[in-house]
Amino acid sequence: MKQKTLQKSFTLSGIGLHTGLDIVVTFHPAPEDHGYKIKRIDLEDQPIIELLAENVVNTQRGTVIGKGNVTVSTVEHGLAALYALGIDNCLIEVNSSEFPILDGSAIEYVKSIREAGICEQQKDKDYYIVRKKMEVSDPETGSKLVLLPDDCFCINSFIEFESKYIPNQSASMDCTTAFETEIAPSRTFVFVRELQQLRQAGLIKGGNLDNAIVIYERKLSQEDLDSLADSLNLPHQNAEEMGYINKRPLAFPNEPARHKLLDIIGDMALIGKPIKGRIIATRPGHKINNQLARLVRKDIKQNEVQPPIYDVNDVPVMDNIRIRELLPHRYPFLMVDKVVQKTDRYIVGVKNITTNEPFFTGHFPQEPVMPGVLQVEAMAQTGGLLVLSGLDEPERYSTYFLKIDNVKFRQKVVPGDTLTFRVELTTEIRRGIATMRGLAFIGNKLVSEADFTAQIVKNK
Repeated sequence: MKQKTLQKSFTLSGIGLHTGLDIVVTFHPAPEDHGYKIKRIDLEDQPIIELLAENVVNTQRGTVIGKGNVTVSTVEHGLAALYALGIDNCLIEVNSSEFPILDGSAIEYVKSIREAGICEQQKDKDYYIVRKKMEVSDPETGSKLVLLPDDCFCINSFIEFESKYIPNQSASMDCTTAFETEIAPSRTFVFVRELQQLRQAGLIKGGNLDNAIVIYERKLSQEDLDSLADSLNLPHQNAEEMGYINKRPLAFPNEPARHKLLDIIGDMALIGKPIKGRIIATRPGHKINNQLARLVRKDIKQNEVQPPIYDVNDVPVMDNIRIRELLPHRYPFLMVDKVVQKTDRYIVGVKNITTNEPFFTGHFPQEPVMPGVLQVEAMAQTGGLLVLSGLDEPERYSTYFLKIDNVKFRQKVVPGDTLTFRVELTTEIRRGIATMRGLAFIGNKLVSEADFTAQIVKNK
């Protein structure tokens, strides 16, 4: 899968939920590896904030992103639309400290993205692939999020409130293709009992019955209810009539649960990569969503590149016969057994280390260890398969080392280990020169790495 951006820019305008201001937000195409960034065009120096989990400064009634004294709130609905529709790179310009609330859902963002169009870029998507269970919880609130391995990005969400109208609800998304019709139209919701407190906190100045589901489930006196409605510029409601107070009927019977799922997507967009994994969410909220996103970000920072996925049951992209057609190496110097993944930018090769390797005879008789230089040689051969497979008549060419840099060895490689090599082009191939980055793994552990430059030469 390739990275994607917008085909063209689009603009949306509307009232801010918390500020009550008229706001304009514009989404622009962005180059590869740009990610999501916000520019505050209403400020003199037009500061830019990277939309990453560690830049979240507040999670009260929405996700607030910040840098220094500059903040932007209610970003989650727009980000959910970008993330679910596969947009990797986007620059967002906004003229206020929050995004417009629109109708309280993500559907207007989805419609605008579809109208603007989605453009495929040249570089591959860099997925965050969940390899092991990750969990965050809050004993005080009972909130818990569990992230598990899965083939795609999917969510199961469960909410629970002290209300007979939504005592508990659930929603699920098994694939992001369902987002547009099943999740995006779900609006944010609020209880009448929360409104006065939010108002006193200086929030929801732009809240109304057009941009939120309002739930009246605890009886107030008619006088108190009328006073609250007047303070929020809402129509008066009969204090005896409990339930949902809205001009528009519910889009789904479990619309609140679906909106909470929408919020999870928007908050997970802040990890900076598309996810392959399943989230099981119990009583989710922006605070705990951000805790999980930060945990994933920490793992991303600690692992420059995730270990390749190697399933011994998969049919190889190149078997040993094909490898020997492309490489001139033969026993005892052919260091790649098979290739299990390959794109135009990177390749994953496998080398099974057996006790019969000839170099173990002298390295070392009492403690067999694979020489580091041979690990680098195996990476280089894997990289050679990447560049040679893209040529016409590849058997007429060979690759030769020109330079090796930044070599590191982190762990011994011994009989019984299986090495997986991930080699990626770091620049375009020019004039027969290929610059690559090689990483060698045993399971999930990085054991060696190197940068190297090779020359592609036609055989005589």
